[in-house]
Amino acid sequence: MAIQPKGITTKMVEEQEAYYTVSWSRIAKVDKYQISGSVPAFSGIYEIYWMDEKGKLNYLSVAKTWYSGLRYALRTRTDPEMEQDPRRRKILDEHDCYYRYTAVSSTLDMDDLLFYFEQVHLPNRSAQRHSGRYLRIHVRQLSDDRIVTI
Repeated sequence: MAIQPKGITTKMVEEQEAYYTVSWSRIAKVDKYQISGSVPAFSGIYEIYWMDEKGKLNYLSVAKTWYSGLRYALRTRTDPEMEQDPRRRKILDEHDCYYRYTAVSSTLDMDDLLFYFEQVHLPNRSAQRHSGRYLRIHVRQLSDDRIVTI
């Protein structure tokens, strides 16, 4: 069995079903200098968490980035001064926040993955559409941090 590279998503298609393996980067505390120096400028998906007073990581968001890349997206989406939404700005300003990411080379694959993650985290929202290419989407997550969102 091949070793899955860290921070990269792969896909296998069998008939009309897609099998994604999402290998997340290590979770890291938000620091604009660390993001600028270590996060790649590739397209992909990222998650942001915030830590509450009890030391529990709480899910804040999952999103995709295509043209701007992971580095720029994480840098801007974790900066309270750049955040427009008052609720998110308050969380980013008052709590320690963390992120992780995975590189994804296809915008259609990102649509499928975001659809899947939205069904898990925000089942009543249903804003994200899948690509329409597959009858079923399966997702397996790999994380050295043992944070699995599904």
